[in-house]
Amino acid sequence: MKVNVKYFGQVAEAAGKTEEKLELEKGASLKEFKLKQIKQYQIPDPDSVQIAVNQDLVDDKELTEGDEIAFLPPFAGG
Repeated sequence: MKVNVKYFGQVAEAAGKTEEKLELEKGASLKEFKLKQIKQYQIPDPDSVQIAVNQDLVDDKELTEGDEIAFLPPFAGG
């Protein structure tokens, strides 16, 4: 199945790109995919990286064909 992955901020800098299309196995979990991408791109501070699937922040779910997965850097607030 194909998914569209977007990277923002320091995550995009670590990946060296802002977007890519990837082929994943059917039934892939978001949690496993996140760990794979963090290891592959050596993303700094992985515990603070949040993931949105189809613009909803989630911790884990089964990914499906056409999902948009966004790797979001830590948010600053005040």
